[in-house]
Parts: sequence; structure tokens; C-alpha cells
Amino acid sequence: MVGHDIPLNQGCLKPIQIKIPPGSLLDPSDDAAVIGGNVLTCQRVVDVIFKAFSTCAASQGCMNNTTFGDDSFGYYETVAGGAGAGPTWHGRSGIHTHMTNTRITDPEILERRYPVVLKQFSLNRGTGGRGSFFGGDGVIRELKFRRSLILCLLTERRVYSPYGLNGGEPGRKGRNIIYRHNGSEENLGGKFKTPVSAGDIFHLETPGGGGYGNVNDDVGIPSSAKRARTL
Repeated sequence: MVGHDIPLNQGCLKPIQIKIPPGSLLDPSDDAAVIGGNVLTCQRVVDVIFKAFSTCAASQGCMNNTTFGDDSFGYYETVAGGAGAGPTWHGRSGIHTHMTNTRITDPEILERRYPVVLKQFSLNRGTGGRGSFFGGDGVIRELKFRRSLILCLLTERRVYSPYGLNGGEPGRKGRNIIYRHNGSEENLGGKFKTPVSAGDIFHLETPGGGGYGNVNDDVGIPSSAKRARTL
């Protein structure tokens, strides 16, 4: 929004006056039931500001908070998704945006220390919104549980897609699915807590970023997106 590259500095906020009405979403009362301000609300606030200034399309708007464990241990991770495109750039794929840059656990460490198998962790091609510049793709992450545990998810962008801007298409919404060992399948929505058993598979699809610019203008389409379009 500044218009040119500058170093990170607190001085950028000096000419800005921030007004947050008491009792609003960003200034709840002391006894309000709130959760996820540091991992979900902050993400959506950035997208709102970027849209108000027409700066860039929405990023995944979520940290895809995944927690599992039992009485003996607990494990927590956040999972990357797609970044929004802008007037001169494509959104990055499989990346954390805005207030997060968490480093995820290495597969070897995850499987050695916890009762899970990492079945898949890959880019979900074609989930970024199309446009003159494409939004970044989200990812697919699958965990197979080796014993009975409790799984909790705190996620967003499962109902409303990350917006595109100036004619760009929205990014694809995320999904949270459990494939049970008995062959059944459950779409669990954005926020849930559920028991899992040995052999159950948790399938996570993170949201893609929105596209920017006229979707019929192919000038800026990256080669990876062109390949995805033809599949």
C-alpha cells in the first residue's frame, strides 16, 4: 500500500490512527467467548484491509490449526496454503502468509515421535484463483493414525472462498475430511473435535489464494498453472 519497497519499521504507523469500537469483533468484552484471535481473526483482518485498498487478492485466510493427542501427549501444527495474487505478481503456493511463518515438523521426526504416518504432503494444483496473475495453490496433507486419539481442527475459508480482485477468480475453499478405517467418509467442516481410531486417515486441503486481473488475459499465467488448466 506504500507504493514502493521499504524496510519493515514501526514508523509506518505514525500517520495512522486506529479506531476500534468497544464490543466489536476486535475489542470484545472481558467475558466474551472468544478463540483463535492470534491464528484466525488476524488473518482475515489483513485480507479485509488489502481489499479495502485494492492492494491484492485474498490469501488463504487461515492457519489450518491441527491438534491431536490423548492424556499422554499433545501435538500441534499449522499448515500452509495459497497466497493472493497482485497487480504484478502471482501468489506463492504452499506458503504461510501475513502473521505466520511456522516451520512444520519434518516427516521423519513426526513419524518417529508420534503415532501417525504422513501419507501425503503436496501442492494441490489448480486451487489458486485464475486471473491475469494466478493465486497460489493450497496443499494436501494426509495423516494416518496408528492408535486411538482425539483430533481437533480450527480452520477458516471452508464456506467462503478467498476473494479474487479486479476480475480475478477466488481461490478454492479448504476441506477437512476423515476417512474411517471401516470405509466411511466424513466431511467435518471448519471447526471440530472428534475421536479417531487406528487406521483412520485425516485428509486436509488448505485454501488457495485469489487471482488478480481479468481471467481471460493469459499474459501472466505461470507454466505450472497452464499445465493444471489442461489436466
